[in-house]
Order: sequence, then C-alpha cells, then structure tokens
Amino acid sequence: MAETETIKSKVVRPLSPHISIYRGGLTMMLSIVHRITGGALYFGTLLLAWWLIAAATGPEAYAHFQWFVTSWIGKLVLLGYTWALLHHMMGGFRHFMWDTGRGFELGTVELVARLSVVLSLSLTVVVWVLGYYMAGAL
Repeated sequence: MAETETIKSKVVRPLSPHISIYRGGLTMMLSIVHRITGGALYFGTLLLAWWLIAAATGPEAYAHFQWFVTSWIGKLVLLGYTWALLHHMMGGFRHFMWDTGRGFELGTVELVARLSVVLSLSLTVVVWVLGYYMAGAL
C-alpha cells in the first residue's frame, strides 16, 4: 500500500517547467531581437570605422565608401543599422527601468514592450527623414 502511494505521489508531482509549455510572447521575441541587434551593431561599427578611415585617408578612399553607402544595398545596410541601434537602445532603456525595480507588472511589461517597438521604428523613420531633409534630397 505504501508503495502504491509513493508511485501515485510521483505521478501527481509537478514537473519542472520546460520550454514546450511556454507561449512565445512579445517580450520573449524582443529579448531575442535585442541580442541579435547587439550582434548586428558590431558589424555596423565596422561600417563606421570604414567611414572614418576613408575620410582620413583621402578623396579616393572616401569615394569608394560613398559609392557603397549611396547604392541601394548600402542604404539598406544603413537603414538596418539605424533601426538596430535604436531598437537596441530602447531595449536598454527597458532593462534600465527593470534594474531600478520598476515596471514588472504584467500590463506595464507589455506596454513598454509595445512602446519599444513603436519608438524604434518611429525614430528610425524620423532619423532618415531628417537625414534626407538635411542633405537636400527632400
């Protein structure tokens, strides 16, 4: 009888959480994207270094750089770098808020996650519109 109870209690005991029981939500996706954008910023820093080195080297080196960034692929890379930088910054603000012990309520977490996405996309558009405006292209 005691043996049956032991077996029964083992069956009823809760299992450890496993990844298969978690529902993928916005905050989980933002955590993954935050890591990806952090990695992308390393490659964007190489682009920034290329720009500075080309500017210091002379007109011919700078012309090569300028050719790349004015091509459609270069503009796409710069757009992605701009968004990655701003998205990563918004994620950093979210984590800083959590480091202060605020914003752990479920509604606040969801609101700040959505706000992070909207702000990163909006600020990317603002930066590009201002850039084109200041360059005289608008």
